[in-house]
Amino acid sequence: MKSFFISATNTNVGKTYTTLMLMEFFAKKGYKVGAFKPIETGVLDRVEDGEKLLNKAKELNPDFQDITIEDIVPITFTLPAAPFVAKKDQKIDYKKIDFAFEKLKKKCDVLFIEGAGGLMVPIDERYFMADFAKYFDAITLLVSHGKLGCINDTHLSLNFLKQKKLPHLWCVNLKDSDKNSFLKITFPYYRYYFQNPMILPMDIETLYTKMINFIQH
Repeated sequence: MKSFFISATNTNVGKTYTTLMLMEFFAKKGYKVGAFKPIETGVLDRVEDGEKLLNKAKELNPDFQDITIEDIVPITFTLPAAPFVAKKDQKIDYKKIDFAFEKLKKKCDVLFIEGAGGLMVPIDERYFMADFAKYFDAITLLVSHGKLGCINDTHLSLNFLKQKKLPHLWCVNLKDSDKNSFLKITFPYYRYYFQNPMILPMDIETLYTKMINFIQH
């Protein structure tokens, strides 16, 4: 089993959208896929992101039929804030997270682990969201938005991943962005600096191939 940690340059960038797309694509290629979101905040009546991941996993992988939302998202908080703040005086139950991870990884070839917010979102007094990548021995996929300001956000996040020596790939999510504006304002620089940046959804095949290369090596 191999795992990918899906993070982003900030919140509401498209981690869940990207994760669902990758789950479908990997499943079409013959892989048994699974999903995991260790912590979700802003949970009131529904675990919104977790439910999307659970439903997609059950749709694509028969071995996930007995999996519950508590398995997919073992830790939830009501306040829509970083876990450090949302947990208030509580302690993060890492044993609960570990138990869910061990259960899920036995049921798939590839497990997609979705973070909360960006890389430097604080979990508690010791850890940030990026620490989950090493914690789960996962390859990080950084998802960047396509709106004005994404160049700065992308460079800062990529430089952090390089400094921490975390294996990673990155892509741009254009789902909620103005494609024409992105191509005019941002893409010329990305093409110059990064040569062949991966833009979703059109470059999903390329992203899949690069992710598979990580798995095989």
